[in-house]
Formats: sequence, structure tokens, C-alpha cells
Amino acid sequence: MSESWPQAGGHCLRVAMAQVNLLVGDIFGNLARIQNAACYARDELHADIVVFPELTLTGYPPEDLLLRPLFLQQVGDALAAVCAQVHGIHLVVGHPARSHGNLYNAASVCCNGRVIGTYYKHLLPNYAVFDEKRYFVAGQQPLVVTVAGVAIGVTICEDLWHSGPASAAALAGAELLVNLNASPYHMGKTTEREAVLRERVREVALPIVYVNLVGGQDELVFDGESMVMDASGQITQRVAPFEEMTSLVVFTKQADCLVPTPQTCPAPLSLEASVYRALVLGVRDYVQKNRSPGVLVGLSGGVDSGLTLAIAVDALGAERVHAVMMPSRYSASMSLEDARAEADWLGTSQSVLPIETTFEAFLATLADEFRGLPSDVTEENLQARCRGVLLMALSNKSGKLVLTTSNKSEAAVGYATLYGDMAGGLAVIKDVPKTLVYRLARYRNSLSPAIPERVLTRPPTAELRPDQRDEDSLPPYEVLDPILERYVEGYCSPEEIIAAGYAPEVVRRVIGLVDRAEYKRRQSPPGIRITRRALGRDWRYPITSGFGRPAPKV
Repeated sequence: MSESWPQAGGHCLRVAMAQVNLLVGDIFGNLARIQNAACYARDELHADIVVFPELTLTGYPPEDLLLRPLFLQQVGDALAAVCAQVHGIHLVVGHPARSHGNLYNAASVCCNGRVIGTYYKHLLPNYAVFDEKRYFVAGQQPLVVTVAGVAIGVTICEDLWHSGPASAAALAGAELLVNLNASPYHMGKTTEREAVLRERVREVALPIVYVNLVGGQDELVFDGESMVMDASGQITQRVAPFEEMTSLVVFTKQADCLVPTPQTCPAPLSLEASVYRALVLGVRDYVQKNRSPGVLVGLSGGVDSGLTLAIAVDALGAERVHAVMMPSRYSASMSLEDARAEADWLGTSQSVLPIETTFEAFLATLADEFRGLPSDVTEENLQARCRGVLLMALSNKSGKLVLTTSNKSEAAVGYATLYGDMAGGLAVIKDVPKTLVYRLARYRNSLSPAIPERVLTRPPTAELRPDQRDEDSLPPYEVLDPILERYVEGYCSPEEIIAAGYAPEVVRRVIGLVDRAEYKRRQSPPGIRITRRALGRDWRYPITSGFGRPAPKV
């Protein structure tokens, strides 16, 4: 049984933050995770109440599973099982709930066999990666429940990003706010969350317990970073990011205020460390939740594939990663040497499959069709497609997933080959600009050797023709990446980007490449999102479009 223990400062409330890793659609598996965390919170932490992330029973985002009647029926069965099987502690569990013909994003407070209150999310995000208005109706009423003598207001995620729901809970008598979240990671998100919570604290002068989901789900990574903010706007406790754990916060009543007992907070991660850990978690959960036995990486000796290999090994262990080197007539000897070094340093198994005979066979088959025509990008793409065929054949035979290695700079401008280096099941660094790729590679090398130094210093090249360099086809990445950031993530117009100091002809060329490459991106594997706007679920542009063409002359 949970106890309320008096302390010198006054009455005590013990709240457990269950930062759990859930699987979308695995309702009864998620139920087991809830039960385990709740029992730990009750028996080991002696908590009065345990708070779980948003849509705990379904995982987030459940998307069109919410349209299936059987899915919602199983959610109801699982919620009843939570109430029936876990006693002696209050639970705040997220789930979809149907009422009067409407579907709500809900949170129920359960205790000793019954639901004592259900809250319906007031504010439904419908931007970036969120699509909640497709499924849910907004709630309007606050929910305040009393636990161990403390009035607790319940809110869900977006409710704290705007004024209104927190004030409604405070007016209903809440002394503490608990907020269930499924807030996905992107660079700088921690600072944004803290600013939002501080704004709500200024609004209602109440402490907040913020509980966030952790784990990878398709393109999204949830970093956790559950936290407690006191009524003065100070962070008093933070759960370690990117880790599944249940952590206790203890409150005491001092005069008219509920005060959290401060705990040691983990040191903040550097940008490179946080992005790297997000990518590792995203790969681990994508592979394991889809029950793949391992992964294959086409290893060229370049920085992109080297970083991808390192992430895969850190996510899965070297024994589940196989490196495949596929040199061509244009591959430099140092590229194969560097690729071997990467596989050796990281301890993966490796194969060398030269593509020359395969490439020659394609050329021989196409000889009559190509007669009299000059060599061009067609022959370059044929080499990439030879590699894609080999990797997918190995994938079919072994069951292992192919990790593609294109970065965001390449994906944005279409500098990748359909059915070639774009072939695979997960694009690990699809949302990582090339300049950040180099920073991540150096960060990974600071932990242990993974990528040879000359890989990081020589000019990047696809090695599909003699003496090829990326800058033969693209602006330098130090120029390209800021333009792409402004256009893709900042919604800037060409004129705004030019006004920032970039050459008009370069800006217009880059934007043209981005717009024309949409058909390629639509056929690419999902990639792990680490920026404010990835070229995935939050980038929904038509393939066929006349936007951006010059206006007709009148």
C-alpha cells in the first residue's frame, strides 16, 4: 500500500514519473509495462500516485489505428484491467476514450478498482508531426482529484503550451499540475519546454510535474526528459534523457505552497551528444520493435556510411550489424581501406562485393539502347543501383534491414539515386545536414575510434566517375546547409534568403533542386527526425506543383 509520510515541512505527497518506452498498437504489452511501473512505484518508491505519458495504452501516435473499432474496444478492456489489477496507488493513464459518439485524447485517474476521474485534452495540435484533429474532439472541462490530501490538476501535453487549461485547473482548486506528454525530440526542444512550463507557472503559480514518453516510433524519437518545476519557475528535478525509468518526486506543504524536494539533475547534453543519442535510440527501437534480426550497411569509406555504421553498432551491438563494401572501378584504394578500418574498429562482420562485373553486365544489356549516346549520370546511377540490388538481395536472404546512408543535404536536393543508395528500410541520417554529420562523426570519435581522420578531412565524393567531388554538383555544404535550413525549416522565401547574404543564383538553384526532388523523397525510406522540420511526416508537398514559377507577363 502507498503511504503518505509526514515530514518536518508538512504533509508529504510522493509522485512517481513513469518515463516509459511504449509500442504503438501493442495495447496489452503496454498494459504490462504500466503494471510493472506502477507496482515498482508503489512497492519500491512508496509513491501515492504514478503518472504515465500521453496515450499510454496505445502508444503515440496511434494514427489510423484509432479508426478501428476493435482497437478502441481493446483499449477499454486494458483500462478495465489496469483498474482491476493494480491497487494501493493512484495511476494517471493516457488513452483514447469514446463518449457520446466523440473520440477524445484522454487521461484517467484510477485507484483501487475504479476510475475516479477522466480528463479530455483541451488543445489538439495539428501542425508539424501532429495530426490530432483528424481523430479527436477537444475537451472543455478541468479535472482535479485529491490524492493524499493534495488537489492535483490533470492536463495533457499541448494543454500546457497555451494559456487556458492550466488556469482552469487552478480555478478548480488544483495545488499541483501533472502533465502527460508525448513530446518528440528535436534539437533545442529542452529549452523550449522549459520556457513553456515557466510561462504556465507564471500564469498559475503552481508546481508542475511534466512526464514525457521515451523511445523511437517510426520517424519520431521521444527523449523523455521528464521534469519537475516549482512554483517559482525553477527546475528541481529532471529524469535522464533517452532512458526508460520511473523516478520519484517528493512534495511538502509549506504555508500555502506545495514544494518539491530538489534532486540532483543530470548534466545537460551537448547538441552533438543529444542528437547522437536520439539517432541511436531511433535505430534501436525501429529495428527491435519491427523484430528485425539485424541490419546491413553499405560501407563506402565516406563519412555518411561511417557515421551510420557507428550509430548502428551503438544501437544494436556489433554482432547484429554487417558491413558490405562494394567498390567500383572509380573507388579509390583509400576508400576501401577506410571502410575496412571502420568495420574493424567497430567490430562488425564484413563482406567485400566488387560491383564491376555486375556493372559490366548492365552496360552490356543496355549497349544497343545506349549506342551513340555519351556517358552521363545514367551510368553513375547504374553503379548505385548495382549496390542497391546487392544490398536488398542480402536483406531478403538474411532478414536484416538495410540502413541507407544519405544525409539531409542530399535528400533535400535529390543528390541520391532512386533504387540505388536510397534503397532500404530506414534512413538513419536523413534529417542530419552534412555539416552536422561531420560534427557527429568527431563527437563519436571522441568516445572511441570509429571513423579515420582522413575521411573527415578529404573532400566528399560519390566516386561514380573519375575525380568526382560533391562540389562539382552542389554548392559547398557550408553554403548549402544554411540555405536549406532557411527554406525547409524556416519557411523563408528566396528573397528573404538572398537578403541574408546568399548569392541569388545559388539560392534559386538550390530551391529549384529541392522542389524538383519531391518525387524522390516520396519514395525514400523513413528517417529519424532530429530537426524542427524533417523531410518526412511534417513535410507534405505536392509532387506536381506550379508554385514558384514566374508569373505570366501581362
